[in-house]
Amino acid sequence: MRRSTKGILATHVGRLQRPDDLTEMLVKRQAGETIDEQVFGPRLKKAIADVVKQQAEAGLSVINDGEFGRISWLVYAFGRLSGFQLKPIRSEQNRTVLQGKDRRDFSDYYAYISAEGGRTYYRSPGASGAAGGVSGHAWECTGPIKYTGQLALRAEIEGLKAALSSAQVDEGFMTSTSPSDLLLAATNSYYPSEDAYLYALADALREEYRTITDSGLILQIDDPLLPAQWDLMLESNGTWEEYLEFAEQRIDVLNHALAGIPEDKVRYHICWGSHHGPHSTDIPMRKIIDLIFNVRAAGISFEAGNVRHEHEWQIWNDVRLPEGKILIPGVVSHSTNTIEHPELVALRIKQFAKLVGHENVIAGTDCGMGYRVHPQIAWAKLSALGEGARIATKELRL
Repeated sequence: MRRSTKGILATHVGRLQRPDDLTEMLVKRQAGETIDEQVFGPRLKKAIADVVKQQAEAGLSVINDGEFGRISWLVYAFGRLSGFQLKPIRSEQNRTVLQGKDRRDFSDYYAYISAEGGRTYYRSPGASGAAGGVSGHAWECTGPIKYTGQLALRAEIEGLKAALSSAQVDEGFMTSTSPSDLLLAATNSYYPSEDAYLYALADALREEYRTITDSGLILQIDDPLLPAQWDLMLESNGTWEEYLEFAEQRIDVLNHALAGIPEDKVRYHICWGSHHGPHSTDIPMRKIIDLIFNVRAAGISFEAGNVRHEHEWQIWNDVRLPEGKILIPGVVSHSTNTIEHPELVALRIKQFAKLVGHENVIAGTDCGMGYRVHPQIAWAKLSALGEGARIATKELRL
């Protein structure tokens, strides 16, 4: 993983808004409909080449494929694992993974944004299925879990690497989900215990993790539901001790999946659900930072650009960054349509750089920009990120 030694590097979290025609084809494929793969393949290749070039032109240094070939950041994995089936939702499954205290305390607000036309984030035509669901159905583990997505993963890697080479970009990254987040997205009717289910997921995902890092790309593990679990526990009067036990177990399982992979080839992304809402019950970064340090990953990507978490840069006044770790704070946010001024972006970068060392900071985004704000605004924010990194580089005299 490159460090910001000669200048502040800039990256983002992963998801960018794909062209609508690609989304429509992915939604159809997810629903079991036949699509013309001879049309889909070349269209995807061109879209990835275009989005890689666009990221480079925005001033980003560590770039991905926008997750264009995946139906979502999470449930794409079920298409690469044996043992899962889409089944009609039973009454006890009719739940939302983010149905916690924040939603109870602001129930009127959440009811409003759930109403048709009341969304506060951007959805393009055909994007209703972009989250990866099939109406009235949910994923269920019904058999032994094995990794079966080798061909799809290799094609994904080859497509990204070709686009990076064409755009003359030195470093790329590819996302993958954590075992524990997949567990929350699919019920288990096969394994004898939750622990056995988690480790089966970890053993299968290890193949994806290693294939990505062996290819020379940086692996990003997405684990937004680890911090978000605190809000769910508050809703049921959970305690800090219960949360700690939950988080430590999940991190142990993730580390099991990452065993043998050099830490400097891995970055770990957390957020607090990243939905547009009050986030009044987000667990403070200070409470979980020691847990995050235990993950076998050099990079730590986290929200630091929105009004609920921006102040938390101050914890680095007294929290010591372990040797080998790199901070990837969000310095632009998906939670507002206002485009951050590049001078503000530079100021945020410098706050971290002065506390932990500029070589230990890569400028990032709070979360994925795709489908969170209008794509025109998202790209303006990414350009502000690139310009802010250039300003910070100059003012830090790198």
